[in-house]
Amino acid sequence: MTGEPAFIDLLRAIATDPAARGLDDDAAMLTIGKQSLVLTKDMLVEGVHFLPDDPPADIAWKLVAVNVSDLAAKGATPLACLTGHSLSRDDGWDAAFAQGLKAALDHHGMALIGGDTVSVPEGQARVLSLTAIGLPSVPVPPSRAGALATDALFVTGTIGDGWAGLGLLQAGQQQPAALIAAYRRPQARIADGRALAQVAHAMMDVSDGLLIDAARMARASGLAVRIDLARVPLSEAFAATIGSDQAAALSAATGGDDYQLLFAADAEAHLPVAATRIGGFAEGEGLTISWNGMPIETPEKLGWLHG
Repeated sequence: MTGEPAFIDLLRAIATDPAARGLDDDAAMLTIGKQSLVLTKDMLVEGVHFLPDDPPADIAWKLVAVNVSDLAAKGATPLACLTGHSLSRDDGWDAAFAQGLKAALDHHGMALIGGDTVSVPEGQARVLSLTAIGLPSVPVPPSRAGALATDALFVTGTIGDGWAGLGLLQAGQQQPAALIAAYRRPQARIADGRALAQVAHAMMDVSDGLLIDAARMARASGLAVRIDLARVPLSEAFAATIGSDQAAALSAATGGDDYQLLFAADAEAHLPVAATRIGGFAEGEGLTISWNGMPIETPEKLGWLHG
């Protein structure tokens, strides 16, 4: 056994409750009586998901936002959360994190209702987690599965800004500010998710990379997916800093940290929010990519995988 996919396969034998959705989705869907809840959990590890010198308040914001983004992908409204925190042995850092956590939770209208703290050996990376709970806006929230062979593939916003921001920080740069903010303070698309839940056949957020997440949606739906990289929406800041050619678009599509909504819907559907059509589905399996309709080689690395 090696890596994240193999370990998740082991967990599938345990997670047999229908709420788990076969561990093929961003979140669980738990129904108790007539009330349903959407639950998700994301973790951040220092040196993996954030830089050691990132401001504590920004790290707190990101911890909340990446979890709320999973709720948004199910069309759910944030309700409450539980947090897990490894004490840093730096009281000032922990205080700044707590202040930032309150600001992020207030912004998202989310109550903190519990959690746990642990101490870790000195010098060990900080590990932070959040379990987020949301209220669905539709009876059956869209999962990664559900795409139809006739569906188009759409994405909200722009792709690649978070990846570009991380690269700039790693190079010791602080500009453009928009790219730095995209990495440190991603914006969960809560309102867009609620609206799209009415029309999307399948939906998820883009966290590990557009290509790998599209491939996951296709696999969960039992279909093949195609993406035209020339259609992937890039911001002005990204294009000015990284470029807008095929290589730049491929970097954006594999970088991750976008937290936009990726969804399958009828190609002729009236979309309630702005989104860009970047491809579509078909019978079969696997991912194919092109540039202005001309096929190009699919890269070996589609996005981020742990392990």
